Amino acid sequence: MKTSRKKNFIERILRFLFVSLIFLSTILGNVKNIKAESLLKVNFPKESVVEHLKLDVPKKFKNAWLKAEEESWEPWLLKQDGFLGRQLFWDPKFEEATLLIGWESREVWKNISQTEINFVQQDFEKIARKETGETSGNPFPLIFEGELNPE
Repeated sequence: MKTSRKKNFIERILRFLFVSLIFLSTILGNVKNIKAESLLKVNFPKESVVEHLKLDVPKKFKNAWLKAEEESWEPWLLKQDGFLGRQLFWDPKFEEATLLIGWESREVWKNISQTEINFVQQDFEKIARKETGETSGNPFPLIFEGELNPE
């Protein structure tokens, strides 16, 4: 592996770990009986943004969703400039997935072409249909789309 590619890869891993720590701290902060003062405070860059998505993911298809994510969005995201990391969560009570995707800035994130996003989404849906046995449409429809900014 070339030195610059190796350095870039290591930087992405470190960013992913950093974002993962932030997400974990956020989740732990919402758990009762844990004092916010006891959590590790990390300075998240002010210009960064977190893409926040929710999908309808029935319990019986949770593994199919994870496989479709792993084979489509994951490799694509890893190649994107400004990508900091991603966390996937699944809520068994509501059978919903929450995706938190960290970006260096809103500008970097929003400069990704809709055509490219649509291409990856089509790949995701094709894999999801194969894994769930569905013959058409998106087995895991988007139910919420938003963004979170560090404070």
